[in-house]
Amino acid sequence: MQQSENTLKAFYSGRAASLKSDISRLKRRNRMCVAAELSTFIAAIAAVAAYTVYGGWLWLCFGTFMAAGYIVARRMDVRGCERVDRLTDLCSVYENELKYLSGDFSAFDDGRNYADPAHPFAYDMDIFGSQSLYHRINRTVTSGGSDRLAAMLSTLPHECEDAKSSDSIDADEAQAKLVDTLKQQHEAIERQREAVDALAGMEQLRTEFVANGVRRRIDTASVKSALLIVKTLEMPGFAHSNVALVVSWGLIAGFFTTLLLCFFTSIPSGLPVLWGTVNLFVALMLSTGPLKKIASSAGRLHKEMRAYGELVETIGRHSDLTAISSSSLLKTITTDLRHSIDAFDDLRRILDGLDRRGNVLGLIFFDALFLSDVFLVRRFRRWQKHYIDSIEEWIDEVSMVDALVSMATFRYNEPAAGRAEIVDSIEIVYEARGLWHPFLGAWAVRNDFTIADSHYYIVTGANMAGKSTFLRSLGVNYILAMNGMPVFADSLRVSLFSLFSSMRTSDDLAHGISYFNAELLRLRQLIGHCRSHRRTLIILDEILKGTNSLDKLNGSRMFLESISRLPVSGVIATHDLELSRMADRRNGIDVDETARFHNFCFEIRLSDEITYTYKITPGVARNQNATYLLKGILADVAL
Repeated sequence: MQQSENTLKAFYSGRAASLKSDISRLKRRNRMCVAAELSTFIAAIAAVAAYTVYGGWLWLCFGTFMAAGYIVARRMDVRGCERVDRLTDLCSVYENELKYLSGDFSAFDDGRNYADPAHPFAYDMDIFGSQSLYHRINRTVTSGGSDRLAAMLSTLPHECEDAKSSDSIDADEAQAKLVDTLKQQHEAIERQREAVDALAGMEQLRTEFVANGVRRRIDTASVKSALLIVKTLEMPGFAHSNVALVVSWGLIAGFFTTLLLCFFTSIPSGLPVLWGTVNLFVALMLSTGPLKKIASSAGRLHKEMRAYGELVETIGRHSDLTAISSSSLLKTITTDLRHSIDAFDDLRRILDGLDRRGNVLGLIFFDALFLSDVFLVRRFRRWQKHYIDSIEEWIDEVSMVDALVSMATFRYNEPAAGRAEIVDSIEIVYEARGLWHPFLGAWAVRNDFTIADSHYYIVTGANMAGKSTFLRSLGVNYILAMNGMPVFADSLRVSLFSLFSSMRTSDDLAHGISYFNAELLRLRQLIGHCRSHRRTLIILDEILKGTNSLDKLNGSRMFLESISRLPVSGVIATHDLELSRMADRRNGIDVDETARFHNFCFEIRLSDEITYTYKITPGVARNQNATYLLKGILADVAL
């Protein structure tokens, strides 16, 4: 693992250093361009002045040459600055990945706005928030991509209601329907895994894609709301009339005809001026109203749509790669997005035209000569007709690619992680070998663990022995598996089932909810979830912590006895060693039921120091550390 991490660091460092060298070279060239701009501009002004004072075609030619040189130097300067900005963004991507490998995720959004304490598992499993799973995975550049990634991590694909609850079908038909549904969902996970693996191997595409979001994030919701308004905009009749098109070209041809006749015949020079004035007023009269509507709804999208166009172009540049062809999901998306390149490019040009209208002199000139505003309205109407119904779908596909790029980057950055095997079974299957928590990295201790359908595992152990971390390892790796991402295990074999946890319950004093009441509400939510889902794995950390020991023990037993009648498997961590007696109780539970409860523990060794093994083993924990640690604290105080 360390060798792979060092290889990644060397790669990212090398790419960042190479880009910094290119940036320095481009900046030197840009400084030369600025000097050339200044010198050619001064030379052109001086040549015009000399021509005015001394006359002579030589000065005029020299001035023209210098003006042309200024234009070339200016264009090279602008392009050079754009190139510097682009390389700087690419360099930032590599530097951010170096920070990631060092445990610094501050460059990425942590998704805390998605955190929901009432969610079945996301809050307990640290899916959102600082240092969370989302924080480590997220590289999204659009809010739509962020939403899609958050939805993937917090929604398991198999969360369907029990088919047996329907009265319209018999048990066999319900079973067949469930098997078919699970098969379809399994195939969807495999398609997503293929896409993640393919993108993981396309480092250049991923880096270029993420670089588009270094400076600013695209607000997908605002874009969609504006496009909804654009979709309903009513354009005037001339915007789609062939007669209006012929008349427009006739007015333009008439202007240039009168201009030519003015030079070569005795037609008065005022005629082309009059014709141009008529063209100007026609253009303004017909187009000002519609263009105001377009500008008010679509004008504010300029930067966002330009950014979307760049994202689509990035995907398009790499869409012929063999890696994409290996993924049916990516192939479908990229095929659709190739068709969208023209749509985004056309809209960008239209919005550029709206921006240019701010130049009053340019507006007068181009409307008088070419009826520019009239054709701008027509171009918008044509774009509206051809693309508006598809563009929202394309934006959603960009959001999907955005989320997949983040997941693929995670795949690329975690070469030590493995691949889960998903089995088609209507029962809960969870077989892990060498499982560890993804947040622990090289410090992780790996564990083997198997969860059987409708069985319960009571895990005991001292404080800080690793119980809660182990429970989260079970849940987080399952969430990763269900999203086609790498899992942190030597091997992981799972079926499709639902997940519910209760590990981090808190009170809500603002609403008058005590800690104990919050626990009861969470357990009520758990029971309701288990009743409505075909198979559920529950992960619990200390049932009923908010009450006294005896009440807690009796309540925990009652709860487990009740929940065991549902199609549920469970892993329950507890400090209460008496709860482990459920594995050999006979009163209140049938012998067959008793066999479904199993004891596991995280044992510690007490001597001069406490030794934490962080290894899970069968049995009940014998050693506790609270009294031992407290004695040490009291001894220090006494000193």
